[in-house]
Amino acid sequence: MELMDKLRIKEKIAYGFGDFASSMFWKLFSVYLLFFYTDVFGISAAAVGTMFLITRIWDTALDPIIGIISDRTETRWGKFRPYLIWMAIPFAIAGILTFSAFDFALSSKLLYAYITYTLMMMIYSAINVPYASLMGVMTANIKERTTLATFRFIFAFAGSILVLASAEPLVSLLGKSDNGIDLKKGWHNTMIIYAVLAAILFYFTFKWTKERVHPPKEQKVSLKKDLLNLASNKPWFILLGAGVCTLIFNSLRDGSSIYYFKYYFTTQEAFQIPLAGVAINYSTLYLVLGQAANIIGVVLAKPISDKLGKKNTFLSAMIIACILSCIFFVFTQTDVLFIFLFQFLISICAGSVFPLLWSMYADIVDFSEWKTGRRATGLIFSSSSMSQKLGWTLGGAITGWLLAYSGFEANVTQTASAQNGIKWMMSFIPALGALLSALFIIFYHLSDKVMLNISKELIQRKENQ
Repeated sequence: MELMDKLRIKEKIAYGFGDFASSMFWKLFSVYLLFFYTDVFGISAAAVGTMFLITRIWDTALDPIIGIISDRTETRWGKFRPYLIWMAIPFAIAGILTFSAFDFALSSKLLYAYITYTLMMMIYSAINVPYASLMGVMTANIKERTTLATFRFIFAFAGSILVLASAEPLVSLLGKSDNGIDLKKGWHNTMIIYAVLAAILFYFTFKWTKERVHPPKEQKVSLKKDLLNLASNKPWFILLGAGVCTLIFNSLRDGSSIYYFKYYFTTQEAFQIPLAGVAINYSTLYLVLGQAANIIGVVLAKPISDKLGKKNTFLSAMIIACILSCIFFVFTQTDVLFIFLFQFLISICAGSVFPLLWSMYADIVDFSEWKTGRRATGLIFSSSSMSQKLGWTLGGAITGWLLAYSGFEANVTQTASAQNGIKWMMSFIPALGALLSALFIIFYHLSDKVMLNISKELIQRKENQ
């Protein structure tokens, strides 16, 4: 019974490669892009915040369209795998253009940012929605899906660690010029390296994975029916809300951290790399520690959820993250040990949530097919990407607006009001996102026991066809 068989380790690793590639870009955007626009390209924080909101609303709306198109794609490679090879090179090129800062007038800079960022997000959707949907058709085994999601996020956070550990040192190294460090040159050259690596990894995800789960043979194409079924899918709405709030929580903490250490800490450098002449900053250590803790959370997600269930594990992680984030506000720059300890603990909680979230979306696809007799994997998985984008949109926009509201100005000493605003963006505001996520997931009813029965019945239906 191939649908329920365990996947080979090679295929799990190959699937992980795809999120290694995506997460390199995702982390660059969520951590460094706002900083790049304000401190390198010279655009105001408020203008960038508004740009994030406008461009990402369109991009978020695009995700379901990509899901609908991929559901209706028919090739010898399957429905979703082909997009990994078709979009790999455009993905790389758009990433390079996004982190290229030319000497335009301010109005032209903003226009360039709108164009390149919109293009990047459209291509990101075109490759990431099919990639996410692929997990729902590689296996029907619900335990294997959680394992597959675990592999995915171990590689995802490994990609994030690579970027966070190497971005600032590479920018300094590759941006060296006769007049010091040319940040524009440094970011452009660094992005070329990441872009080439991402394209190669997407190729191997395409090459070494296989689609096994297919729609019922009698299913006819009907966008109207698929949309009506989605509109009546209560677990989908609940998980969408939880996913949006989780990403607001995460993107606020990531996007604020660069500003926190640059403008709140008196000393930014933690230590120098011997011989290379490159400094490692507190922000780099903080973010890398967070990603390492995320991986621990990912690894813990399956054994804990096997005992407590996915819902209870998700709920507990978000409540703990909310409490710890509130406590984070009291720390000052003299409390470096506690700042890093709480980053570690909060990131374990965040890391444990993501494989559960994506595994639960795969469960919702099965639930929808069981209830309606129709399977719309791409459409439902596009909602997971949509929740990511929407949470990221709101988190990024809120970060830019709060910086402007608190009186932030790039590359100058900040006022007490601006510093306090940055502290709120690292503590109470993301804590609210975690709390809202927990409140949503309370109403989720697809327990592991329910899904096991649903999966068995779906397998039986296919065997009887």
